[in-house]
Amino acid sequence: MLKEKAVASLGQSSLLMPAWVKAALLANDRLKLYLSMIQSAAQHAASPDNPAADWGRELAQCGLHGTAWLQELVKTAYLDDRTLVIPQLGQLLGALASDLTLMARPLAEGGRERHPELMARRDLWLQKLHVMEDEEGLGPQALADLTRGDRKHGDSFHILVMDLHKQLNAMASEIATEDIDGAHVWQIDEADRPLIKAFMRGLHRTAPLKFYHPGLDTAVTRNGSQLLIQNDIGTNDVHVLVIEVEHRTINLTYSDLHAGRFEFFRQMLEAAGFEWTVYDPVTSDGLNAGKPYQVGKAELKADDDELLMDGLEAVASRIVFVIDWNRARKRLQNFVKKPQAQAILRRAADEELGHMAWLLAGGERLVFSTMQAVDSEAFRVGDRLDDVLGEASASEFLLALLRMSSIMLRQQQPVALVADEAQMLLARVLRQRTFEFDLLAEHAAYCHAIALALCDALENGAAMDSSQSASLVLRAKTWERQADHLLMDARQRAERQSRWRPVVELLEKSDDVADALEEAFFIHSMTLGEPLQGLPTPVTEVLRKLADTTLTAIQDQVKVIEIARQVSEHGDAADSDLFLQTLWRMLRAERLCDELSRQARKSIVISLHASPAGMLLANDLATTIEKASDGLLAAGYALRKMVLTKTGMTA
Repeated sequence: MLKEKAVASLGQSSLLMPAWVKAALLANDRLKLYLSMIQSAAQHAASPDNPAADWGRELAQCGLHGTAWLQELVKTAYLDDRTLVIPQLGQLLGALASDLTLMARPLAEGGRERHPELMARRDLWLQKLHVMEDEEGLGPQALADLTRGDRKHGDSFHILVMDLHKQLNAMASEIATEDIDGAHVWQIDEADRPLIKAFMRGLHRTAPLKFYHPGLDTAVTRNGSQLLIQNDIGTNDVHVLVIEVEHRTINLTYSDLHAGRFEFFRQMLEAAGFEWTVYDPVTSDGLNAGKPYQVGKAELKADDDELLMDGLEAVASRIVFVIDWNRARKRLQNFVKKPQAQAILRRAADEELGHMAWLLAGGERLVFSTMQAVDSEAFRVGDRLDDVLGEASASEFLLALLRMSSIMLRQQQPVALVADEAQMLLARVLRQRTFEFDLLAEHAAYCHAIALALCDALENGAAMDSSQSASLVLRAKTWERQADHLLMDARQRAERQSRWRPVVELLEKSDDVADALEEAFFIHSMTLGEPLQGLPTPVTEVLRKLADTTLTAIQDQVKVIEIARQVSEHGDAADSDLFLQTLWRMLRAERLCDELSRQARKSIVISLHASPAGMLLANDLATTIEKASDGLLAAGYALRKMVLTKTGMTA
């Protein structure tokens, strides 16, 4: 994958020449090695009894140690009559053509001098190599034309490579780069130096967070009135950043094959004051296997030179956080959902912690092993971290783990020590977990919503029409079903983890409250239609008091759950006293509801003795609301039992 292709696609070819020349010189080394190996193959084919030369070290020096076909080229060649048959001939000719094109590119596209004679010879040899692909092997003349080094017998492939090399050396001396704080710089103005230093200052501030990962090489040059900066973010061919600085304005072009990572980088730069223009995904020949990738431009206008340098430093300091970002996101999604994983990476960037240390310390393997080592009862095989701890606690733990990994590895602490610290960290989180209370609080909130709506309906029912009443009944039913889902969730957890059984017991009783309140809501809606058109005022008044008392008890339930969360976490005496006081107030509400239910029945008999339907519905309504208070009593005792057992308090 060649970064220069991506830079060219972003429209800044003046940044490419040093990279092109460097790539061309590397291609020269490979071409000369290929030619030497062809000659060695011919010698071995002529004397097969002699051992074949080992080219392993030379291949490794040219970066070709992993190319299996080259390892076999010399050993497998043989002579058929006078033709040198090379089983890998097609691959060899393709490599010669590819590297010849690469070697000639700076001379062909470099601008001032195009070297037409050399380009004509290049084109001729590309054509010859193509023709050779149809041959069974290399005849004596073809072999000589490829490898001959003296000019008295005419041109050869080897001679063309030598001539190209001579011109490349001259070009390399013309664009010799200067190093400014690690940036490869050429053809700049003196006034550019503070800007380059500012960029590199930001880069160096966070660069240690990438540890040994490749990337962050910076090239800088001037193109007319523009200072151009290109940063080699990582190893992907379309992951490129090009910056133009002109008239105290920074214009940045960024390309990325991952839409999520693109959005992550965009948000970081928006926080630094940049404004973005994002384009539709684009495709370019030879990049990202022809697949679309994301491109966008960002701009920052500075009022003075100091703000301009601050902007450059800010951009540079953010680059390290997109290196291997997608790998880290995928690993984190083993434990939390995608939005939470992205939020963790954003916070790690904001705190300048990074994610690379966590990956180096083991990534997801570190977390899985920590879960099993700390509490095999709390964590079973297949359990997700957010299922056990809850989304908030799981996210906080993972962020703390990223923070700890970053600090410890920068201090060159051993990975084994990171693993030990991770176990201690998770053990503390488990002691402080309150996910069960999140579930209880959410269920109580649904009960509270239904009870509040019932009180409003009893107070304002006479003013509602049938469509409004039906809408409220449907809403209450929706809340009751959502409360049911929480109970089903807890039951599924209890099948895997016994510690959830008390939570299920409590939620089953609390769910009786939600069921009764939703049923009461439905019964009340029936009293508003034909033939009743509402209940008498005395009956409605006492039913409203009954519902208000139940609502107050549910409000105490919401409070006592929040207090219980703190009691379970800290065991503070004041919290324990407040928990018990609020709980007993909630439990005493059931007695008040019993008395109000009796008053309601008396009022119903007096006011509705002549209306069998009205008496039936009003009595059912009173009984059902009173049933909700009974459920609250049972739920209160279940909560008391759970908290006392967990904390070791005595009543």
